[in-house]
Amino acid sequence: MGDAARLPPSLAEDVVFRPIRTGNVFEEAVERVLHAIKLGVVTAGERLPAERDLAARLGVSRLTVRQAIRVLEQAGYVESRRGRSGGTFVTYRASPGGGAGQRDEDEIGRLLRPRSAELEDALALRAVLEVGAAELAAARDLPADDRRHLRERLEDCEHASPTEYRQTDSRLHLAIAEATGAASVAAAVADVRVRVNDLLDEIPLLGPNIEHSSQQHRVIVDAILAGDTDCARRATQEHLDGTAALLRGFLA
Repeated sequence: MGDAARLPPSLAEDVVFRPIRTGNVFEEAVERVLHAIKLGVVTAGERLPAERDLAARLGVSRLTVRQAIRVLEQAGYVESRRGRSGGTFVTYRASPGGGAGQRDEDEIGRLLRPRSAELEDALALRAVLEVGAAELAAARDLPADDRRHLRERLEDCEHASPTEYRQTDSRLHLAIAEATGAASVAAAVADVRVRVNDLLDEIPLLGPNIEHSSQQHRVIVDAILAGDTDCARRATQEHLDGTAALLRGFLA
């Protein structure tokens, strides 16, 4: 990204580009930049803050910022330009409204509320079910078959190609639910996973997110197999928070 001079940051920029405090630094960096674009803090044709500036303000590495910008460029939200006046410029434009060229705020609210409610409902249900399932599985004295099944699903996920990833990811999460020994829990997780997958299919599959998710999956499974309920609960919550950040960024 270019480091050409820019006006001092506005209060809105300071709010949107505040430091990231979770372990999901890539996912939240993507979400923060998307929020800045969709909220009009940086509008179509304007340049994003320089890479080093964004990294300092978000409290992440320049590599993380570079990865976030790269996937947003691939998704069509920004474009990078070289040269003295280069940098990363916003290309995303909100859909135009009626004859006045801008939707009435009430109309925007009516359009967004159902989708936002659908997203938040699915994320809330998923958090309750899957965090609880991981904790319950870790608390059990797992039979050898369950332990082997978890390891196999983890390996499948770690070695999956991009086209196979979401299916193997789903099977791993279902295996964790099955390890609770409660059929109704496994069925409920399966139902909410269908809803989440429908939402995930609407956003890009991001390489850095897959790599990060694989690391989190390993921590979760290791905690369950070790009987560490606290770690299983915390690791699962952090993992789900990362996915939620991407879904809110792209869809909310």
